[in-house]
Amino acid sequence: MQSDINAYVSTLEDQLITLRRDFHQYPELGWHEIRTASLIAAELARNNIAFKLGKEVFKVEDRMGLPSQAEMDENYQRALEQGADPEYAPLLKDGFTGIVATIGEGSGPAVALRFDIDALPIMESDEADHVPQAGGFRSVNDGVMHSCGHDGHAAIGLGVCKTLKHFESELKAPVKIFFQPAEEGVRGAKAMSNSGELDNIDYLLTGHIAFKAKSSNTLIVSTDGFLATSKLDAVFKGKSAHAGAAPQDGKNALLAAATAVLNLHAIPRHAGGFSQINVGKMNAGTMRNGICADATLLIETRGYDSAINEYMEEKAQRILKAAADMYDCEVDITFEGSAASGDSDSEVADVAREVAAEITEYTEISEDPNFNGSEDATFLMSKVQKQGGKAGYMMFGSEIAENHHHPRFDFNEVSIASAVKLVSGMAIRISQK
Repeated sequence: MQSDINAYVSTLEDQLITLRRDFHQYPELGWHEIRTASLIAAELARNNIAFKLGKEVFKVEDRMGLPSQAEMDENYQRALEQGADPEYAPLLKDGFTGIVATIGEGSGPAVALRFDIDALPIMESDEADHVPQAGGFRSVNDGVMHSCGHDGHAAIGLGVCKTLKHFESELKAPVKIFFQPAEEGVRGAKAMSNSGELDNIDYLLTGHIAFKAKSSNTLIVSTDGFLATSKLDAVFKGKSAHAGAAPQDGKNALLAAATAVLNLHAIPRHAGGFSQINVGKMNAGTMRNGICADATLLIETRGYDSAINEYMEEKAQRILKAAADMYDCEVDITFEGSAASGDSDSEVADVAREVAAEITEYTEISEDPNFNGSEDATFLMSKVQKQGGKAGYMMFGSEIAENHHHPRFDFNEVSIASAVKLVSGMAIRISQK
């Protein structure tokens, strides 16, 4: 069976590279993926694959870090101008840029697959030896770039959809394929995981191009040690006044924020495992002789597990509120993103090893016991695990030109077909258990 899958995917390789390069040339930030998602939907429709999209696949109130309405309107118009599918684009606007496709039926173990599709706020290199520049598919959207490989993930996801549809008679259970927006900033997965689309799913498979698998012949079949994280914005509101003539009339938001920064970094670390807090940005003030009325902090917490992260998060909120009280200010705290802690299940890794043994491109297979970072796929993983299922996160090997999130990031496109062969084979094999 796997040899048939491998042969079929090889016939798709040029199509998938073309799709990847198109997504790369027209990158879209989280919650703005109108063009990307609409073209994915159109491709699914052309292949007679059933799917849901937009509001159908989100728990609306669990979306985090949404752009302003003005930003969403502007990006929607740009997407239309750049070729978004006019049938599906209206269903995706205003921050509903997700899709869930379904292929197959039966009573076997149900499988869900997840692929993220958003880009990063990075200006892509225009150096002559940068492959997308030389190949004519560098980003046309200044300051936005697929610098983490999610263009490849979208292409892999479509390749898997085409392959599973071709071999649909071999599936003994439904397979759901999630195309998820807004992974960057860990903003999109929670709302999809709580939408109901994961109910009755027995296995969740996901992964990422490269990271620690930095050659195209390598595969990491299991990734553990995902840190829980929360992304908070704290906006302090005070009252402006002349710093010399009437300081007593002011309420200094800058001092409230500064007091919070020092005390946030003084939170005692947790003995139960890794814990961290970081204030990455502070904006405050407009002039030297004025009491500052507004200040903003961008904060993140991390923890070895979700309980430790909650400890850091609770302490942080308490400090923010206390600092505001000290200076008679108000503070508005919003959650802009979050991810749960997580580990992969050995049962999924075992299937990955079995399938990879029949894919000639993969000659080095290993596990990564300590990712030591955060990824919001853990919301989907933990959802399935908590209902008695299994989940796994893999790393699809690829050479890369520079590290992820770098202006010269690029990956070896042969990794796309290899990953399609692997994930398609795993989904079919699991459904037949």
